[in-house]
Amino acid sequence: MNRKDRYAFVVDYFRQRQPDVTTELLFDSPFQLLVATMLSAQCTDKRINMVTPSLFQRYPDAATMASATEADIFAYIKSVSYPNAKAKHLVTMAKQLVDDFDGVVPDNIKQLTSLSGVGRKTANVVLSVAFQQPTMAVDTHVYRVSHRLALVPKTANTPEKVEHELVKNIPEQYISRAHHWLLLHGRYTCTSRNPKCTNCDFSTICPSSTKASSTKSSSTNTSTSKSNNEKG
Repeated sequence: MNRKDRYAFVVDYFRQRQPDVTTELLFDSPFQLLVATMLSAQCTDKRINMVTPSLFQRYPDAATMASATEADIFAYIKSVSYPNAKAKHLVTMAKQLVDDFDGVVPDNIKQLTSLSGVGRKTANVVLSVAFQQPTMAVDTHVYRVSHRLALVPKTANTPEKVEHELVKNIPEQYISRAHHWLLLHGRYTCTSRNPKCTNCDFSTICPSSTKASSTKSSSTNTSTSKSNNEKG
C-alpha cells in the first residue's frame, strides 16, 4: 500500500468511527483551553483536569489571572509537571493578553506564539479546538503514530516537518479532527512501549506492526516452502 492509499485508509477509518472527536481537556473558553493546553505539556490530561476546575474558579479569564502572583498560581498547579516554570508563564501570558490583546485570545499562530510559554503545538491546539481552524498540533503521540504508520517519511524528523506532511496529505475538512484521532490512537493503542498491535485495526497496513510482520513472515515461509516443494 502506498502512502496515498494509507492516508485514505486511516482517515476513512477514523471518520466513520470517531466523527465528533475532540480534546479530552476540560475548558469553558478559549482562554481556559489555552491555559489547560499549556499545563498539559509533559503531563497527562487526566492530571490537568484534576487541577483546572479550582484554578478556573479562581482565575476564569485573563484579567483575573494577570492580577495573580506566580506563588498564587503555583498553589493550584503544584501537582503538575514543572509547576514553577508553568506558573511563571501563565502569569506573564495573562498579562500579555490583557496588555496587548484586550484580554482576548488571538486566533492566529503568529500572535499566539508571541505569548509566554506558547509554542507551535499549543497554538495549533487552540486554533483547531477553539477556532475550528485546519491546524495540526504534533505532540509525541502524533509524531510516533505518524512515523509508525508511515504516513510521513523518515526525513520528517521534527514535529514541524511531520505537521507539514500531515497537513499536505489529509483533506482540509478532517485536519483538526485528525490531530485527535492520531493522538488518542497513540495514547491508548499505539503506545510508546508495548503497542497493542494485536488489537489494532491498522495492523494489516502498518509497517511497524508486530502482527503485520508476523503475517508477512508466515507468508514468506509458506511461499518458500511451496517453492522448495515444487523444485523437489
